[in-house]
Amino acid sequence: MDTPRKHNFFAGPAVLPESSIKKAQEALWNFAGTGAGILEISHRDKAFDAVLEDTKVRAKRLYNIPEDYEVIFVQGGASMIMAMISMNFIHEGDKAQFIDTGTWASRAIKEAKRSKGNVEVLWSGKDTNYTYLPDLNTLKFDDDACLVHMCVNNTIRGTEFPDFPRIKAPLFADMSSDFFSRPINVKDFAFIYGGVQKNLGPSGCAMCIVRKDLLARVPENLSEMLSFRKYVEENSIYNTPPVFTIYMIDLAFQWLEEEIGGLGNMQKINQEKAALLYDLFDASEGFYRPTVTVKEHRSLMNITFRLPSEELETKILAEAKPHGFLGLKGHRSVGGLRASTYNACPTESVRLLAEFLDKFMKANR
Repeated sequence: MDTPRKHNFFAGPAVLPESSIKKAQEALWNFAGTGAGILEISHRDKAFDAVLEDTKVRAKRLYNIPEDYEVIFVQGGASMIMAMISMNFIHEGDKAQFIDTGTWASRAIKEAKRSKGNVEVLWSGKDTNYTYLPDLNTLKFDDDACLVHMCVNNTIRGTEFPDFPRIKAPLFADMSSDFFSRPINVKDFAFIYGGVQKNLGPSGCAMCIVRKDLLARVPENLSEMLSFRKYVEENSIYNTPPVFTIYMIDLAFQWLEEEIGGLGNMQKINQEKAALLYDLFDASEGFYRPTVTVKEHRSLMNITFRLPSEELETKILAEAKPHGFLGLKGHRSVGGLRASTYNACPTESVRLLAEFLDKFMKANR
């Protein structure tokens, strides 16, 4: 299509790689020579078998996932997984520990409290509006906890853990908004999950990386549609999976491997993009104020900031649209502005946004 694309900073669903969209356009009409579109083929067809297998192989290669882990895809998003974690892994008498760093971490805690286990909040940033993250070295992790849960990147508040705890208890991590944005050591975690609609594909699916020994803890009488063990046993095809979303995830992985050159390169690109905005903010003498108070805790994915007044924030959002900038309004619960610079957000879009912000500042001091 010849229609020019705008600069997409939506927090999710979010910008996808241009090459992925173009491949998907062709696949909508005739996928892999089947004579049917990707939206029309059966999830039991060999053509989709190949997609599912390729997606898993590429995920394992990008993250260097060990053999004792499995990759599954679950309908819904991260909120669905939070509920399932409570049902699958927190049993009567168990202690589950949580780090409360914002809205989605709080939702995971809320779901855990529906269980018969004992929920302990190790740290909460609620009283300081989640403007920074805890020092992981000061938290009292219990070796006997059934799980320790953290939200790695906080989409609404703009914080991101630069590192992870190395603990004996199973570490569960919501990586929805920085999934496959940087290299990690999967062995540090027992369970990694995320909604894919930020860095990997359309909405409607969560991807999970589960250490297989955890599956022994899944109750036998749990509904099979809510059982992680069943998803592993059935290779994510117990019922009809989100075929198109999984296909788009596969295309995102192809892009990461073949065009970006892996997660090390992706991390460098993301650091460069974020620096274009954070450097401007830090030099603005308070005109642009990052909402995160500790520089080391600033997210590379969701850059949140305020202006001197709400009137100026309203004005800049109105002026941004004619310049082709989409999705800069902060989350409705906190206000302000937010630029989500996910993997597929082009560096050029961020550079042009920085130029626009600089010009606006000079005209409105």
